[in-house]
Amino acid sequence: MLFKVILIGRLRDKLVEARVDEYRKRLGAYGKLEVVHLADGTVESEGKAILRELERDRNAEIYVLSEEGREFTSRQLGERFAALDRKAVFVIGGPFGLADEVKKSASVLWSLAKLTFPHEIATLLLFEQLYRAENLAHGGNYHH
Repeated sequence: MLFKVILIGRLRDKLVEARVDEYRKRLGAYGKLEVVHLADGTVESEGKAILRELERDRNAEIYVLSEEGREFTSRQLGERFAALDRKAVFVIGGPFGLADEVKKSASVLWSLAKLTFPHEIATLLLFEQLYRAENLAHGGNYHH
């Protein structure tokens, strides 16, 4: 599997960053993972930067994380990834949300939950769920 994660800004909490790094390493067993950090700015400038980055992945399945998106179970994600025959790109916007143009570019609008999470926690949840879904898709025992 080939994953790409586009993030606005850098993780500032070292404990969260360490956990994200742990899941990044674990994901390496299932394929290649590319992480792109884009600069903080306004919602509009961040949106333009995200769209420029997405231009590089025109044939990819684009998952944009957004509160109005669809929720999946971990098993559903595992099934989706097992069936996916192309690169998957995941986008997390900045703390103030995403430009409408970014949301419109999505193959899938994905909500992690009906709850709202701080930017760093959403990033950690994304990486953990990517690992969990890939582990499920490959018959692993991480998911109980």
